[in-house]
Amino acid sequence: MTIKKITASTPAPGVPFYTPVQSPPAGTALSTDGSDVPTVFTPLKIRGLTLQNRFAVSPMCMYSADDGHLTDFHLVHLGQFALRGAALTIVEATAVTPNGRITPEDSGLWQDSQIAPLKRIVDFIHSQGQKVGIQLAHAGRKASTLGPWHSRSIGEIATAEHGGWTDNLWAPSAIPWAEGFPTPKELTVAEIEGLVQSFQDAAKRSVEAGVDTIEIHGAHGYLISEFLSPLTNTRTDAYGGPLQGRAKFLIDIIKATRAVIPEDMPLLLRISATEWMEYTNQPSWDLEASKQLASTVADLGVDLLDVSSGGNNNNQKIQISPSYQIDLAGQIREHLASQGKKMLIGAVGMISNAEMAKSVVQDGKLVGTGGGGAIETTVEVDSEHGTKAKADLVLVARQFLREPEFVLKVANELGVKVRLPAQYLRAPYPKVQKL
Repeated sequence: MTIKKITASTPAPGVPFYTPVQSPPAGTALSTDGSDVPTVFTPLKIRGLTLQNRFAVSPMCMYSADDGHLTDFHLVHLGQFALRGAALTIVEATAVTPNGRITPEDSGLWQDSQIAPLKRIVDFIHSQGQKVGIQLAHAGRKASTLGPWHSRSIGEIATAEHGGWTDNLWAPSAIPWAEGFPTPKELTVAEIEGLVQSFQDAAKRSVEAGVDTIEIHGAHGYLISEFLSPLTNTRTDAYGGPLQGRAKFLIDIIKATRAVIPEDMPLLLRISATEWMEYTNQPSWDLEASKQLASTVADLGVDLLDVSSGGNNNNQKIQISPSYQIDLAGQIREHLASQGKKMLIGAVGMISNAEMAKSVVQDGKLVGTGGGGAIETTVEVDSEHGTKAKADLVLVARQFLREPEFVLKVANELGVKVRLPAQYLRAPYPKVQKL
C-alpha cells in the first residue's frame, strides 16, 4: 500500500470542517504486495464502492433518536467505529414511516428534517476515509414496543402514554406477534403501494444525505419478513400465496429503491435465512426459501445479501452454535455460485475474535464486484484449513460495542500491519504472537 505524501495541514476532502486526511484510511493493510494479507484485510469492490477491508458495522438499534432524528449520541457512537478502522458503518434500522419504528426512540427518515442529522454523521465518517450505509425498515406488527432499558422484558408494548401506537400496527395479515400482543391491521393493496413509495422516498433522502450504500431490512420478523413467511402472510391476493406472491412486496421495494439511487451505489438486503420453525412440520420461511429468494434478488440489482436469521415467531427454536448463521450464509453462497449468480454475501452473528473473523471470508483470491459486474476467478479454498469461505463481508455487531477497536485488534492478533488513525499513530498496539 502506497501512502500519499501529505502535510500536517492537509484537510480531509469534501467535509465542512477541518480534520487531517487519513491517507490511507485506518484499517488499511500496509503490506507491500498483499501476498501475506488474509482476505479479511483485502479490499472488496461492490459495484462502485470499494472497501479497504472486509469489516462492516452491522446495524444496531440504539433507541436514542428524537422523533426519528439522529443526535450527537449517534455521531459519537457511529463515528468511533469509522475512526478505528471499520470500512463500512451501517446506520441502525431507520423507519420509513412513523409507525414503522420498533420503539418511539428509533431512527427515522420519513421527513426531510431527518436528513441533516444523518448527513452530519455521514460527513464525519467520510472525513475518516471510511464508508457509511443506512438500513431502511418498517417494523410491522413488532412496532410500538419499549426500548430495552424501559421494559421488564424484550418486546414489551409501548402504549400511548409512552408515545406508542398500538392501534396503528400494520402487517400482511391480522396475526399478532404473540398472545397478549395487539392485533395488527391487515394492509390494503393501496397501503402496500404507499409503503413502497415510503421506502423509495427514504432512499432519496438517504442519497441526499450522502450515504454510500443502502440496506433494505427484510429480516427479523419485521414487515418485509412478515410478508415472506407463510406463517404470518395468509393473504390470497397478489401479495400472498406462493413464494413469488409473498416476495412481491420486497421485490417492489427493491425495484423502487434501485430506480432512485445512483447506478454505481450498491444495494444491500438483509434477510432471515430461516425463521427456525421447521420443527412444527408446517410451511415456514426456511433455508430453501431463502435460496430461491437469493436467486431472484440477485437479478434485480441487489449487490450483497446480508444473512441473519430468526425473529418472526415467538416460538422459534434456534439451533445455536458459534457459526450457526455463518453456516447459513455459506450455504446460500454455494447455491448462488452453483447458478452462476454474482451477488456477494455478508455473514453476521457471534463473530467475536480474530480467527473467527478471518475464517468467514478467507479465500485464495480476491472476489470481484457484485451486482452483475465481472467477477474474477476465485479460489474458494482456504489453504491453511482446507475450508471454503462462507461470505465476502464480515458484519459485526455486539463485539464492536465491547471493543470499538475490534478491527485494529484483529489486525494485531493476525500479525497484519495496518494503518492507524493519524492522530493515534503515537500509540501503536504492542506486538503479540501471530495467530
